[in-house]
Amino acid sequence: MFKIVMEAGETAKTKSPNATPKIQTIQKFAFLLRENKGFKKYYEPRAVSLGPIHYGKPKYQLAEKYKLILASEFIKESGKVIDELYKKVEENIKELREHYEEDATKDYPDKALAWILFLDGCAILQYIYCFITNKFEDLNIKHDCAVLGQQDLFLLENQLPYRLLKWLMKLSVKKKELNESIDIFIKNVSDQKSEGHQAESKKGESLHSKETPHEQRLSMDGERKPTHLLHLLRMSLLDNPKKVSNSSQENSKKDWQSYRNVQDLKNAGIWLKPCKTTFLNDISYISSSCFIGYLTIPKMKVDNSTGQKFFNLMAFEMCPDFINNYEITSYISFLNSLMNHADHVMELRKAGILQNFLGSDQAVAKIFNELGTNLVPNPNIYSDVRADIDKHHQTLKSRMFRFYHDYFDSPWSIPAFFGILLELVLTGIQTWFSVKPTSRS
Repeated sequence: MFKIVMEAGETAKTKSPNATPKIQTIQKFAFLLRENKGFKKYYEPRAVSLGPIHYGKPKYQLAEKYKLILASEFIKESGKVIDELYKKVEENIKELREHYEEDATKDYPDKALAWILFLDGCAILQYIYCFITNKFEDLNIKHDCAVLGQQDLFLLENQLPYRLLKWLMKLSVKKKELNESIDIFIKNVSDQKSEGHQAESKKGESLHSKETPHEQRLSMDGERKPTHLLHLLRMSLLDNPKKVSNSSQENSKKDWQSYRNVQDLKNAGIWLKPCKTTFLNDISYISSSCFIGYLTIPKMKVDNSTGQKFFNLMAFEMCPDFINNYEITSYISFLNSLMNHADHVMELRKAGILQNFLGSDQAVAKIFNELGTNLVPNPNIYSDVRADIDKHHQTLKSRMFRFYHDYFDSPWSIPAFFGILLELVLTGIQTWFSVKPTSRS
C-alpha cells in the first residue's frame, strides 16, 4: 500500500503539467458537469448516437436506418467495395481504440468496435457531403431530421477520431470533394458574421473553392492537427494561439473589478463595437481622444444550437489530456459578465454584435448565465482588456462622461440646466442692481 502511494508521487513529478499526450482521447463528460441535471440537454444526443459511448441506446434506434442509408451511399460513391473500406478500419482497430478513453470502449470486442466506427465514419462523411450539396432529398431524408443530426455531430461524447475520417476519405475516389465539404461545413457552423441563418446560408456552396481548407490552415498554427470534428470547430473559431505577454500575466494577478456589464460600461463612456474579424478571442479595448472608449467584440449569432455547441467546446477544454489556454471558456465567462439580463442583450443587438434567432432577449441572457456558472477561465486572457477598462474608469474623461450621463442623459436635461443657469444669472444681476444704489448713497 505504501509503495503505491510513493510510486504515484514519483510518477506525478516526472510528468510535466503542460506535456502534450501522444494521443488525445475521446471521453465522457467530466463528473462535475454531469452533476448539474440542467446540463443533460447539452451533452446527450437528441437524435443520433455516434461512436461507442451512446451506442445501442433504444431512443437512438430510429436514426440507425438513416446511418445505414448514408453509409451505403458513401460506399457506392467511393469506387471501392465494402470489404476494402472495412478492412482498413479493422486492421487499425488497436490504434483507433487508443483514441478513446478505456472506459468508453471496454465493453466492445475489436470486431464490434470496428463495425461501429466504420458504419458511423462512412455515415458522417456522406452526411456532411449531402448537407453541403443539398442531396438529402435524393436519399429520402427529411430536412428536419438532417438539421437535428447536425447538432449531434458536435457533442463531445459523439466524436469519432479524425484519423478514421481521413482514412475513409483517402480510399474514396471523391477524396477532394469530401475534404472540401468538411471545410465548408465547418465554416458554415462556425460562421458568426453572415446575415443569413447559419443552417441555411452556406448550403449548396461550391466544392471547388480556392480557399485553403480549415484543417490545412490550422495545422500550420502551433496547435496539433484536429483530434475530431469538435476540435476542428474549436480551431476554426479561434485566432492563431497567441503567447501571453508579461503585462497580461501581471494584470491577471490583480483583483480586477472591471468585469462590468454592458450598462455599466455604457455609463462610463465605453461603447460597444463589432470587430472586423470573426475569431472569438479577438476582443480588445480601443481608446478615443474624446470622452469615450470602444470595446470591440466579434459578431455572433445565437440560435437553438448555441448553448449545446459552446457547452461541448468548454467540456472539451476541460478534458485532462487536452492542453489548451481555455479560450472558449474565457470567452463565455467574459460574455456572461456583460449580459446579466435581457436589457444587456438588447444593447449588444443594437451595437450590431449579436444576432438573436431565439426571439427573446431573456432567453439569450439565460443561456449565457447558465453556461457561465462556475467557470474557471484563464486569468491571463482578456487581462489587458480588463486593465484598459479599469484605467478608463480612472481617467478624467470617464468622470466627465459619467457626470454628463448622470445629469444630461434626458433630452430635457440640457434645456433645464440652461434654464436654471439663466435664472441664477438673472437673480445675480437683480441682486447686484438692488445693492448698487445703496453703495452709492
